[in-house]
Amino acid sequence: MTGGSFSRVGVVGLGTMGAGIAEVLARGGLAVVGIEVNREALERGRGNLESSTGRAVKRGRLSEEARREILGRIALSTDFADLGDCDLVIEAVPERLDLKRTVFTELDRVCRDDAVLATNTSSLSVTDIAVTTGRPTKIVGVHFFNPAPVMKLVEVIGTVLTEPEAVARVAGLVEGLGKTPVTIGDRAGFVANRLLFGYLNQAATMLETGHATRDDIDAAMKAGAGLPMGPFTLMDLIGLDTCLEVLDAIYAESRDRRHAASPLLRELVTAGLLGRKTGRGFYAYDKSGNAEEETAEAAAPTVGVVGVGPLADAVAALCDRAGARVGDSAADLAGCDLIVEAAEDPEAARALLSAAVRAAKPGTVIAVTSVDGSAIRQAMATGRPSDVVGLHLPDPAGALAELSATVATAPDVADRAAGLLARLGLTVVRCRDRAGFIVDALRLPYLNDAAAMLGAGYADADSIDAAMTLGCGYPTGPIADLDRIGPDRAVTVLRALHAETRDPALAPAPLLVEHATAGKPLR
Repeated sequence: MTGGSFSRVGVVGLGTMGAGIAEVLARGGLAVVGIEVNREALERGRGNLESSTGRAVKRGRLSEEARREILGRIALSTDFADLGDCDLVIEAVPERLDLKRTVFTELDRVCRDDAVLATNTSSLSVTDIAVTTGRPTKIVGVHFFNPAPVMKLVEVIGTVLTEPEAVARVAGLVEGLGKTPVTIGDRAGFVANRLLFGYLNQAATMLETGHATRDDIDAAMKAGAGLPMGPFTLMDLIGLDTCLEVLDAIYAESRDRRHAASPLLRELVTAGLLGRKTGRGFYAYDKSGNAEEETAEAAAPTVGVVGVGPLADAVAALCDRAGARVGDSAADLAGCDLIVEAAEDPEAARALLSAAVRAAKPGTVIAVTSVDGSAIRQAMATGRPSDVVGLHLPDPAGALAELSATVATAPDVADRAAGLLARLGLTVVRCRDRAGFIVDALRLPYLNDAAAMLGAGYADADSIDAAMTLGCGYPTGPIADLDRIGPDRAVTVLRALHAETRDPALAPAPLLVEHATAGKPLR
């Protein structure tokens, strides 16, 4: 590992993030000067460094000798003048513009004229910080992700004033430290947070408007979108105050409604319910835990599958795995507990559904599937809308079933439908009859934001995908996800979401529409 053109690097602020950055630099063989505001803060910083490297030794990721070498490379001080010999100084103080500007005024005074100064920020304008100095051409943004020693992604931000050479040198340093640099322009939220927080905020709005419950939204995004944790668990982990700060910063710059913080989020922050760190946020955190409910084993239901194509085949395969009897003839349908309409073509679906409803016995649950997610039109056309629910399998080979009840669905029918689907081995989540159900209503606007970012030339496909996989722990990046789902399907769902909400942010990005029309992947 190497520091490239930098050999001595200063770090101002030794909280969790600053100490992590200092450790990363020292692990890379660089001499580091760590600065704190007073002796007490400096000792806390020393403690952060010792406990982080100590954990690495315990886990067998670092030898005791290597740990001593790393700590030996970090000189700690409360005197800014000690940064005079540094080639690069990284500021890592709390995310407040006034505080960062004060630090940079001091750095500008004590650092060499040729030194590059970097701000570690997740959402603030690097340009706003740069213009307070006499060297705006040498100011760069670096966004390390927490915990810095572990996370591979670093966003490197150049402003319209920054010399390209300064950005290239910092990106080279990041790469030499074994990290993946993503070089981008100075936009609030950069890549990872701009994409992540629009999605998190939309989940809070979805909960607030009663579309689905907290637990169902979290379960849907884990089981249906393959995410390591649901949006509410993640927001509680990040800290709701931090979420609100990032959203406010992005909204102030973009005026994009997806980043206008949900009133529910703001209310929780005002009440001091900030997530795990305060013991309560979207969830309450205590030692008692939740008792798991015991579920009684029940025989697999008899299921009628109406339609032909990949979805019908997937439903039939699901029934086979669960040991459920599958019927598709009119005689079979008469004895079914559940009939699933799984036709690819909407016209064919209507005709097949009419025939199925005539054959079905009273009390049979009828599940309709549609890409745009609205079940009410199909329900009314059956003549027995009280028996109809909407059904969506985000990944037909997966284990999640999204179930929507319309205003016409009888109260007990949704419960029976959920029970029948659970007996097929599916995790069932419920929501209202709206476009996209839960998974697509949250996932596709996020993917659309990524397509818009790509179309604007703000970042390339590899950088966008790296930001979300390495920075946010997503299993795949958004551009790869769009190509897997298919731009045409993404455009269909986004148009349905836009028609329903008239939110301009949900209109499909022009680049996405172009690729869907051409039948070409984005990459």
